[in-house]
Amino acid sequence: MILGKKLVIVLPAYNASKTIEQTYNEIPFDIVDDIILVDDNSKDNTAEVAASLGIKHIIVHPKNRGYGGNQKSCYDKALEINADIVIMLHPDYQYTPKLIHSMAFLIANDVYPVAFGSRILSKGALNGGMPMYKYIANRILTSFQNILLNQKLSEYHTGYRAFSSKVLTSISYNLNSDDFVFDNQMIAQIFDRDFEIGEITCPTKYFPEASSINLKRSVIYGLGVLKVCFQYRLHKWGIIKPAYLR
Repeated sequence: MILGKKLVIVLPAYNASKTIEQTYNEIPFDIVDDIILVDDNSKDNTAEVAASLGIKHIIVHPKNRGYGGNQKSCYDKALEINADIVIMLHPDYQYTPKLIHSMAFLIANDVYPVAFGSRILSKGALNGGMPMYKYIANRILTSFQNILLNQKLSEYHTGYRAFSSKVLTSISYNLNSDDFVFDNQMIAQIFDRDFEIGEITCPTKYFPEASSINLKRSVIYGLGVLKVCFQYRLHKWGIIKPAYLR
């Protein structure tokens, strides 16, 4: 419990059996009330390892639903158990759980309703091994997104995110894609409801066990991001009404 608010960590997992224990062991249980792990039909024993660690809330998808579909199950369950603050942490140990305190306090103290761990505010991305083409693509996409969404985020593509329950219950995240573009549709929903997003510097790690998408998927993702941005701008101009922004 943090300042009288229930803090729940959600772990969207896929083939994370080799890294989940290291991630779990760094979670600050002095303020964390519950852990939820959603196994998106992993090919390894992710769910079994999670159970051996004592994680109480484990959901296993009978079929792979994708990164967005995994998050939907995470947030649905977090709201079901009455979370006040929800932090998404990847169980592949790409992001350090040691920032949970900082991200949670931003929300618990009503500084921001949403907080992102940014790999770009410092040199964390490149120092952590982010491929140069991904770094350049990140910077280009972020520039376009800031213009079209009329915002000033340092990046939109981090997987380390914290939300107040008010935000999650105010947006229709279940209308979003089940794929990676889910994240950016969710950001569009957040800004469409006039919520602000705070950022803190976040180191990151790139190594063989850390989840990452290949070049082809990255291109598809980038095009999807641009589509979301243009949809958002046209929506704000009253020209179109995408289903997920209604």
